[in-house]
Amino acid sequence: MAHGSREGIAAMHIDLILWDDADDPDGNLQHILGPGEVTDAEVEEVLRDPDGRVEESEQSGNPIAFGWTSTGKHIAVVFTFEDDPDLILVRPITAYPVPEYGG
Repeated sequence: MAHGSREGIAAMHIDLILWDDADDPDGNLQHILGPGEVTDAEVEEVLRDPDGRVEESEQSGNPIAFGWTSTGKHIAVVFTFEDDPDLILVRPITAYPVPEYGG
């Protein structure tokens, strides 16, 4: 599957999920954890979930994964692919709780 493909992303193997330094106030980790609604572990669960659903974000055009966490939250994770010829690398941009699709 090509890195640019938007369909079936959650069902593929992700080699590494990239996080910025925890003390970077502008980093993705602080952006996600800032509101206190979603943890980095929950983000990784959804990105690695083979049953998750991935679409294209209407706002940014980036891939957005939807899925359930082990804590019972239904969340959305917006992310990007990082260029690497040998690995599939993703960088979360933001994540937040959402109602279940169609519910």
